[in-house]
Amino acid sequence: MRSEIHELETPAETGKLPVVLAFIEQHLEEIGCPPKVQLQIAVAAEEIFVNIASYAYAPVSGNATVRVVVSEDPVAVTITFMDGGKPFDPTKRDDPDVTLAAEERGIGGLGIYMTKRFMDDVKYEYKGGKNILTLVKRV
Repeated sequence: MRSEIHELETPAETGKLPVVLAFIEQHLEEIGCPPKVQLQIAVAAEEIFVNIASYAYAPVSGNATVRVVVSEDPVAVTITFMDGGKPFDPTKRDDPDVTLAAEERGIGGLGIYMTKRFMDDVKYEYKGGKNILTLVKRV
């Protein structure tokens, strides 16, 4: 089994989101990833990166690393987000009650909920002073 690893380090700033999404999209296109799967991955990646940019280092700033690994047999994409910000495990957050109207739901939590729904696996660990969130999508 062959895996290709690609890595991007960027300031964790919302203005860098287009760079992050283009980096991920480039590697999805190379493997002929279907448009629906690309969209699901893009939505999840946007949610995660914007959360890192908005909360991980606040009120100061720092960097984020995005790693894309494409593996074969079965074809899968693993996207790992790493930052040295405050420890935070988004997978521990309770899912919002999506049966309620938007006005009745509490603020927050919808992004990680969508990420968990779109991805086949979402894992978090805090290791070596870093938040490491891994998203896996079988293509």
